[in-house]
Amino acid sequence: MMKQVNIKLPFRMLALVVGLFLAMGAFAQNITVKGHVKDATGEAIIGATVRVAGTQNATITDFDGNFTLQAKQGADIQISYVGYQMATVKAAANLEVVLKDDTAVLENVVVIGYGRAKKSDLTGSVTAIKPDEKNHGLNVNAQDMISGKIAGVSVISGDGRPGGGAQIRIRGGSSLNASNDPLIVIDGLAMDNYGVQGLSNPLSMVNPNDIESFTVLKDASATAIYGSRASNGVIIITTKKGRSGQKPTFNYNSNVSIASVKKTTDVLDGPGLMSYIKKLYGEDSDAYAELGYYDANGNKQYANTDWQDEIFRTALSTDHNLTMSGGMKNMPYRVSIGYTNQSGVVKTDKFERFTGSFNLSPSLLKLNINGKGMIAKNHYAPGVVGAAIAMDPTKAVKSDYPVYRDYFGGYVQNFTGASYDGAANWKYTNKGTGNPVAALNQTNDRATSKSLIGNIEADYSIHGFEDLHLHMNAAMDLSTGKQDTDRQPNSAVANYYGWTNWSTMDTYNLQLSLYAQYMKDFADVHHFDAMAGYEWQHFHKQTDWFGHGTYPAGNTKYAEGTYYDAPKADQITMYKTENFLVSFFGRLNYSLMDRYMLTFTLRADGSSRFNWMKGNPNQQWGYFPAMALAWKMKEESFLKNIDVLTDAKLRLGWGITGQQEGIGDYTYIPVFKPNTNSHALYPVLDNGTTYRPEAFNAHLTWEKTTTWNAGIDLSFLNNRLEFNLDWYYRKTTDLINTVFVAAGSNFRNKVTSNIGSLHNTGFEFMTTVRPIQTKDWQWEVSYNFTYNHNEIDELIDGVGADYFVETGGGLTGTGGNIQAHTVGKPVSAFHVYQQVYDQNGKPIPNAFVDRNGNGYLDSGDRYYYYKPAADVLMGLSSKVQYKNWDLGFSMRASLGNYVFNSTASGSSNVGAGSVYTNGNLNNLRTVAVERGFTNVSQQQYASDYFVENASFLKLDNITLGYSFNKLFGTSINGRAYATVQNVMTITNYTGIDPEVASGVDGDIYPRPITTILGVSLNF
Repeated sequence: MMKQVNIKLPFRMLALVVGLFLAMGAFAQNITVKGHVKDATGEAIIGATVRVAGTQNATITDFDGNFTLQAKQGADIQISYVGYQMATVKAAANLEVVLKDDTAVLENVVVIGYGRAKKSDLTGSVTAIKPDEKNHGLNVNAQDMISGKIAGVSVISGDGRPGGGAQIRIRGGSSLNASNDPLIVIDGLAMDNYGVQGLSNPLSMVNPNDIESFTVLKDASATAIYGSRASNGVIIITTKKGRSGQKPTFNYNSNVSIASVKKTTDVLDGPGLMSYIKKLYGEDSDAYAELGYYDANGNKQYANTDWQDEIFRTALSTDHNLTMSGGMKNMPYRVSIGYTNQSGVVKTDKFERFTGSFNLSPSLLKLNINGKGMIAKNHYAPGVVGAAIAMDPTKAVKSDYPVYRDYFGGYVQNFTGASYDGAANWKYTNKGTGNPVAALNQTNDRATSKSLIGNIEADYSIHGFEDLHLHMNAAMDLSTGKQDTDRQPNSAVANYYGWTNWSTMDTYNLQLSLYAQYMKDFADVHHFDAMAGYEWQHFHKQTDWFGHGTYPAGNTKYAEGTYYDAPKADQITMYKTENFLVSFFGRLNYSLMDRYMLTFTLRADGSSRFNWMKGNPNQQWGYFPAMALAWKMKEESFLKNIDVLTDAKLRLGWGITGQQEGIGDYTYIPVFKPNTNSHALYPVLDNGTTYRPEAFNAHLTWEKTTTWNAGIDLSFLNNRLEFNLDWYYRKTTDLINTVFVAAGSNFRNKVTSNIGSLHNTGFEFMTTVRPIQTKDWQWEVSYNFTYNHNEIDELIDGVGADYFVETGGGLTGTGGNIQAHTVGKPVSAFHVYQQVYDQNGKPIPNAFVDRNGNGYLDSGDRYYYYKPAADVLMGLSSKVQYKNWDLGFSMRASLGNYVFNSTASGSSNVGAGSVYTNGNLNNLRTVAVERGFTNVSQQQYASDYFVENASFLKLDNITLGYSFNKLFGTSINGRAYATVQNVMTITNYTGIDPEVASGVDGDIYPRPITTILGVSLNF
């Protein structure tokens, strides 16, 4: 027995020892890890996520950057925070972790609808760019920073007016009468389409110096998360923020610019007009007698005035911006102020803007607080470009006519002029085209606009369940504007009695967005990112207007014994309108092995603009789904080891988006509006106001655009060479347009209806090449190409194959339209007569092709001839840097865009019946005199001869800069630069500028050539 016991004892002791070691091992697996997380400057990072790798065991750092969690001894601990490189350390009792700033992470993360994503994980057609700090021209408004930079995006400035707006189109227009403008989202707030009273460009409310990035969502798989407002694409603007742990830094940007007119219209000078009138009418004619003017002594004088030279000037402008940014403990911040003073090349035209913004991002609560304020002051010059072209050059700018305050002549139609009757008396006559200089100096048209945009974003990660984030964004846009116009009494710009009026508009846009986001990885193979949310938005607008003569009502006797009374002071002009949008939305991103990706999006929008009443079809809700697939080919084994290929991804997307902009807030119900016309006031009522019914359509519903998109992204040689290629097809149904209806079928003869469908198809190509990347030399070239074809497929309200909807305006003398929508043609195709030419190729006046073969010329002979939208858009930019020097340029090209030269059409008649009519004498364009059209018919004004190919190549800007450090031995660093903007235009178009957004050129405000000197200082 003793022997047996001795044998078993060692095994029992061995089992006991092994058990003790196992118990010690088990105890060692559950150590308490305590740590502190800070940045490179030593500032604690609050809210950093601390996770045991491969598990759901996680926590976040507290106010002081400290954390505590249980982990196995030696396990991998991952610490992450937005904007910093992830740190991985081994579990130990005490850890000190420093997170490094990661610029690369920030560069590769883009803002998308309701969240952010890595560029490599995008499945839709999305382009994200940061403003080029070195290669740019004069950036007054946000659209200036993306013009020509993004494939599929067309930016056409309205004209050269200071602070002016622009037409922005993404992949062509998807609508006829509703809005074709993209949705603009600023720091999560979807902007309204009301604009701001007295501010020609609503994007002026954001200082370009405050913009961090632009993200353009182009296909439906990317835009559908915005649902009913995303048919025309989405532009997301993100403003700059402070950085955690950053010491206070200051940045000052300033520039001064000089602008001048590049080109003017050639017209006859004084002697040239006198010679032409003498030849056309004779020296003894009334027309010839109308030339020149009388001085105060009754002596006839002849001037030789260049009226265009009199209204244009060399304009001096300045822009200043000061920014302070940094990161106090747990409180990154950024504060900026800006001042812009831009003068127009037309005298008296001026745009002045004051901006201020702040951003606070307390890391403790994961809040982001933004505020942006703007005050803009405009002084508008009246539209005098056309008057300067048509004004008689034999007249002097000033004379001794006391009734016009020493300016010669009246200004516009029905305004009275003055002339000398030879008996030392003044007589009053209508002089038609009037003195444009008087119009500038005797009109005080000014506006003050104010905007305040703000939002509070909160992101909450549930403790113990850090994969789930709750996000809230409460935002507002408050705007107010008032425009005042005064025309002096006894002036050439109005009647003898003067005029004053004002108009106001107050708007607000309130938005509340709530969404939850859940992100989870399973076995390092499956990645889920699910998001669902709710949004409420309220748009409100109030307008008011009043105008009256400045003379005392019924008290003063004026010319020829006439008394005048002011309008009723209690006339009702105030108008209020509002609409609501309520939405539910969700998105699922799934990735398999970080190689195969799926995105599904669904949004439901409920709009107050559509019918919801009982007994009528419920059109209020629209449902907008989208799906996209992506394949990271580079991750496949057959490509993974090809070093020359850095990245390769295929994308395929489909989705439906909606449209409700451009229609009234109450179009679906019968409403009555007050008459504001003084002739409609009746004293039998309490306030004299009458009301009229408005047209309505209870069946009006959403426009819907279905988009297919296929794309490929390629990158070579460690991103030295990048390519993006996309093909798309967009089909819009239930087109909204205002059309004529049968008499008596509604309260008005035109009703907003859903009338048909159209499509856009095209492809886009973008490439960035970095051919030289050395210590001293860097060279980067970017090029983009866009092809788009647009065509109307159906107009269901039309009868017969010849049905069309007129649009466009631009016909001289008739007020008619030169464009039309019809099936099988592009949107807004020119609707014109076919000109007949002689054997030398010169147009024969009033001779046109009888296209319908009925033996005579009528409206049925008009046909569709080209369109305003370009077939091809291209952009090219290059930037070369050598040590501290940089040289860059940007170019744009537009091919296949046509313009109806309405100014050439309207001035084409140089016959006796047109040059001098009813005592009115106008100047002539030299090209019209050379053409020699006389006795012009109405058809001649609508001739295809005036539809011109307006394709162009523009050199937008050239910039030379020099960067410096330790300026004059101080710690100040920065850059000085010189830029020339709107340098050169190559085109066959005969007008002033081929870039006309509407396709109808009517003597636009010229875009000037501008020289800019600027400096940027950091200290």
